Amino acid sequence: MVEAWNGNASRWSKDVRAGYDKYRAYYTLPAYLEFMPSIHGRRVIDLGCGEGSNTRRFANLGAQVTGVDLSALMISLARVEEERDPLGIRYEIQSFSDLSMFADGSFDCALSTMALMDGPDFAAAMRAAYRVLVPGGTLCFSILHPCIMTPVFKWLQSEDGVYEGYRAGRYFDEEPFVERWHFSKRPDGERVEQFKVPRFPRTLSTYINAVSDAGFRITALDEPRPSEAAAQDHPWLARWREHAPLVLFVEASKI
Repeated sequence: MVEAWNGNASRWSKDVRAGYDKYRAYYTLPAYLEFMPSIHGRRVIDLGCGEGSNTRRFANLGAQVTGVDLSALMISLARVEEERDPLGIRYEIQSFSDLSMFADGSFDCALSTMALMDGPDFAAAMRAAYRVLVPGGTLCFSILHPCIMTPVFKWLQSEDGVYEGYRAGRYFDEEPFVERWHFSKRPDGERVEQFKVPRFPRTLSTYINAVSDAGFRITALDEPRPSEAAAQDHPWLARWREHAPLVLFVEASKI
């Protein structure tokens, strides 16, 4: 898994910073920023921070942020950006399923955007997050929706190309696999080598039970749709507004 993300790091960073991740820009991140708690003045850990683009957004909201990722190359790229434009972010090479370098109660809030579904031990990640949070601390994460983005997924279209729904299969299959893709809105996407993304499918109950079993009290769930304005401005988002949520958001509190 580390090898895959180190291999993805250079072009992933360039593509994200060039604005090719349109789903993040117009759908998943705006929705997440509305869902997440206020972090101004709080000590925040960003779990699976990657090259640090979202981490920087959190720092700009007034948080004292630490980003962790298991990919040394991703962390290196994040640190270069921090040196170029300092925001006081600390970046560390660490699996979000471990966090052993941090003391108990080191953070007020743990955030994670579209990363926790890409690790092999979600239950360990929840236990680690619980340990490093202060009592009453908040966990807030986004993942691909486990009921929608199953190992087999296909959009259904009418003869004239209108999206009518989707077909999902193998929902209960939790066998890991490697997904190969590129950012679909990259102008020359078909000509670049695809990213290799390790996937660890889980059922909704697997996710929710792991959060609860770690000791958290779940305080909010959301299955956000693209805004009406976003779907009008970017018609390729309309199917996600009309038929199915791409992502699931979870907020929980350390008891």
